[in-house]
Amino acid sequence: MLLAESEEKRVEREGFISECFPQPKTSNLSVQDLQELCKQLHKKIDVTDEARYDIAVKIASLRQKIVELKGIKRPSLKRVKKSTDDVLGAYTDPSKLMKPDFKVNLKTVKKEDEKREEVTDWRKNVEAMSGMEGRKKLFDAGQ
Repeated sequence: MLLAESEEKRVEREGFISECFPQPKTSNLSVQDLQELCKQLHKKIDVTDEARYDIAVKIASLRQKIVELKGIKRPSLKRVKKSTDDVLGAYTDPSKLMKPDFKVNLKTVKKEDEKREEVTDWRKNVEAMSGMEGRKKLFDAGQ
């Protein structure tokens, strides 16, 4: 029954194609007539390609509107080709089941202790700078 049904569909398809698209009569045509026929066919092909492109764009925009109305935004995913060996190997290979440790190759950074000046009593510092020795120290420090 399936073979008879597929044969019936094939005959129906061929009948539809022959009805809608008759064979062009190319016998007994001159070269110029053949060229003109080719030009006409190219124009028809261009028109149908434009219509097909317009329909494809409309379908894509309608699908996008449907997705927006649903409120679900799907990211565009890329296909990844994997062989069956890769897929089965991922389940059987214990090295692929272990999670990688990314901290292994990191450099260690030692914190340097900041050098802090000792806080002294400011009164002692003023007394040391008040005499001639203090002014000399300030003069030497300025140079």
